[in-house]
Amino acid sequence: MEMTPRVEVEEDSDNNKGSMWDLDQKLDQPMDEEAGRLRNIYREKKFSALLLLRLAFQSLGVVYGDLGTSPLYVFYNTFPRGINDSEDVIGALSLIIYSLTLIPLLKYVFIVCKANDNGQGGTFALYSLLCRHAKVRTIPNQHRTDEELTTYSRSTFHEQSFAAKTKRWLERYAFRRSALLILVLVGTCMLIGDGILTPAISVLSASGGIKVNQPKLSNDVVIVVAVVILVGLFSMQHYGTDKVSWLFAPIVLLWFLLIGGIGLFNIWKYDTRVLKAFSPVYIFRYFRRGGTEALFADLSHFPVSAVQLAFTVLVFPCLLLAYSGQAAYLMQNKEHVFDAFYRSIPDRIYWPVFIVATAAAVVASQATISATFSIIKQALALGCFPRVKVVHTSKKFLGQIYIPDINWILMILCICVTAGFKNQSQIGNAYGTAVVIVMLVTTLLMILIMLMVWRCHWILVLLFTGLSLVVECTYFSAVLFKIDQGGWVPLVIAAAFLVIMYVWHYGTLKRYEFEMHSKVSMAWIVGLGPSLGLVRVPGIGLVYTELARGVPRIFSHFITNLPAIHSVVVFVCVKYLPVYTVPEEERFLVKRIGPKNFHMFRCVARYGYKDLHKKDEDFEKKLFDNLFLFVRLETMMDGCSDSDEYSLYGQQTERSREGLMNDNGNTTSSFADPTISSIDSIVQIKSPVHATFTGRSSGQTSSQAWVDQTEFLIKCRDAGVVHIMGNTVVRASRDSRFYKKIAVDYIYAFLRKICRENSVIFNVPHESLLNVGQIFYV
Repeated sequence: MEMTPRVEVEEDSDNNKGSMWDLDQKLDQPMDEEAGRLRNIYREKKFSALLLLRLAFQSLGVVYGDLGTSPLYVFYNTFPRGINDSEDVIGALSLIIYSLTLIPLLKYVFIVCKANDNGQGGTFALYSLLCRHAKVRTIPNQHRTDEELTTYSRSTFHEQSFAAKTKRWLERYAFRRSALLILVLVGTCMLIGDGILTPAISVLSASGGIKVNQPKLSNDVVIVVAVVILVGLFSMQHYGTDKVSWLFAPIVLLWFLLIGGIGLFNIWKYDTRVLKAFSPVYIFRYFRRGGTEALFADLSHFPVSAVQLAFTVLVFPCLLLAYSGQAAYLMQNKEHVFDAFYRSIPDRIYWPVFIVATAAAVVASQATISATFSIIKQALALGCFPRVKVVHTSKKFLGQIYIPDINWILMILCICVTAGFKNQSQIGNAYGTAVVIVMLVTTLLMILIMLMVWRCHWILVLLFTGLSLVVECTYFSAVLFKIDQGGWVPLVIAAAFLVIMYVWHYGTLKRYEFEMHSKVSMAWIVGLGPSLGLVRVPGIGLVYTELARGVPRIFSHFITNLPAIHSVVVFVCVKYLPVYTVPEEERFLVKRIGPKNFHMFRCVARYGYKDLHKKDEDFEKKLFDNLFLFVRLETMMDGCSDSDEYSLYGQQTERSREGLMNDNGNTTSSFADPTISSIDSIVQIKSPVHATFTGRSSGQTSSQAWVDQTEFLIKCRDAGVVHIMGNTVVRASRDSRFYKKIAVDYIYAFLRKICRENSVIFNVPHESLLNVGQIFYV
C-alpha cells in the first residue's frame, strides 16, 4: 500500500492553481465510492456465531474479572458489624440482585457499551465522541480536513433539532466546556483510584482464605502474603500480558463455574428461603433497617455483542447463584459473615478454590492496571497529563502498553492502602466511593451522548437519567456516611491527580494560545526573500511546533538571532485528534509554504489517542517519503494546463477528499471557482501509480523538474537533519492571584521539569537537537 499524503499547495501562479483545481475535480468523481468502502472498514464488523462465542470467552478475562471477584468481599462490607436478623440477609441479597440487574446488566451491558468509540470504552472515549459532535475541546487545534478521516465518524442533525440546541448550548460559553472537561477528569481520576483499590481489595480478600483454614495465623501474615503478590504483580508489568493473557479467560471461566456451582450447592444444603430475595419488597424492608451495598461493572473494547453474550449467559447467572448461596449459608451461620465466601466452600475443594480465587484476583487486578495505563495514555494524547514514557509491550496488539512511572506509583499507593487499612471493610468503603462517582460521571456523559450522538427522544433520555440517578444517588448518599471509614482515600487520590491533570492542561492550553496569537505573518516571511535574509546552508531543518497553520514565533526568534538557516525548512506539527486511531495512509498532511524557491514546507502528523508515536527513524523516514511524494504530485500538476488532455491507467487509490481553507479559517468543499486565491489552501488528491499525460510535452518537462527537486531534497537530507524545538517557559504575571502563581510557577513548572522532553519522546539524537527558548507570562 502506497503512503499517500494530503496535498496542500500554495502558489503564486493562477495558471498553476487552475490546473490543480481541474485535476482534483476530475480525480474526485470515481473516488467517492472507494472512500465510502474504506469508511465501512472501521465500523463494527458482523461476527459469525463461532467467532462471537470465541470473543465472548476472551472477554471474560478482561471485562469481568473485577466484577467476578466481588463475592470475595461483598457480604463482609455489607455487614461490617455483624448480622442481627435473618431478614437483613434476604434484604441485602435482594438489593444485590437488583443492583446486578439495573447497573451492570441493563445500564452498562445493554446501553453504555453501545456508546463506545469504535470499540474503545471509558470516560475519555465518551469525551472524544462529544468532541466530534460539538466544539467542546478547550485546545482548538482541529482542522476541517481532520473531519474527513475514515475514523472520524459522527452523526449529523437538523439545525432545529433538540440535538442541535444541546450542541449550541454546550458551545455557547467557555465555562461549560471547561465544566465538561473537569467532569471527564474527575471520572478519569476516580478510575485511576480504582486501579489502586481493586488490586488491594481483590488480592487481600483472596489471601484471607489462608487465615480461614489456619485460624491460628495472625492478620499480619495475610497482609504480608497480599503485599508479596502485589509486588510480584506490578514488577511483572514491563513484560506485558501478551504471553500469558491466554490464561486469563480460562481462569475466570473456571472461577465463575466454581462460584456458581458452590452457590447452587449451598442453596440446596442450607436454606432455599433466600430465593424470596427476588421480590423487590425486601429491598424496601432492608432500607427501612438502614442497609446499603453496591456492585459495579467495567467497560472494555470487545464487540458489544460478545460482552452482552458473556454477561447474560455466564456472568450474571453465576453471580446470582454465588450471592444466593452465600446468603443461604449466612442464614444458618450469621457469625461467619466476615469470611462468608471461604466458610461456605465444601472442605474437599477448599484449597483448589483458594488457588483459583487467588488467580482470579490477580487477573482482575491485571485488567484494572492495564485499563489505568490505557486511560492515562488517552489523557496524555488529549493534553491532560504530563508527558510520561509509554512502552508498547506487544507487536500484535496495539492496546497493550506499559507506563513505568505510573506503574510504580500505583504499586506504592496500593501497598500503602493494603498495609495501612489491614482489613477489607475500609478498603471496600474506599472502593465503593470511587466506583459510585465513576458511575455518576458516566451517567452525566451518557445524557449528552444520547442527545447529540444517538439523537434519542428527550423522554427516553429523561427515563434513563431518572432510573440511573435514583439508584446511583442512593448509593452515593450511602458512601457519604462512610467517608471517615476509608471513603476519603479515593477522594484524596483523585484530588491529587485532578490538580496535576488540570494544571497541566491549563499550561498546555496557554502555551498553544501564546503560539497561536504570536505566530509570524507570512507576508513578513515573503518579504525577507528566498534567502530569508540569511545564509542558506545545506541541510534540512525540522522546526517542531504545535501550530497546524502559520509560522511559529520561535522561527522568527531563530532567524533573527542566528546568521544561517538550512536550505530546506519543514515545519512539523504532531497533534492528537479525538479519534481512537488515524490510519497510516491518512496520517500525514504535506504543504508548501511560500514560493518554491523558499524551499519551505509544512508537515502535520496526526495521531489518535490509541496510536503510539513510533521511533524517530521510522517517523523521519515516513515524513521524507511523504515530502518526496508531495513534490512529485505537485510537479505533475504543474506540468498540466487547463487544455491538457490526459488519461489515467491502473489507478491504485485508497480514498479521495477535497477541501479548501484559507488563513482566517473559512472552509468550503467545492472547487467550482478556480480563481480562488489563498495563501494557505488545502487540496487533497490521490497519487496515481501509473499516469500518462499528453499534450505539449508537459510530461517530459514535469518529469525532469521532479527529478531535479527530488535530487535537491536528497542532497539536503544527506547533508544533515537538524531538529529545532521550542522551549516555551510559562510563568504567572506579577499581578496574578496567588493560586494562579502557585499553579503556574510551582506545580506546572515542577511537572515540566520532571516530565519527559519532546526530544526524548521523538527519540531525537542529542547532537541533532537545537532548542530555542522563550518566556511567556499569563
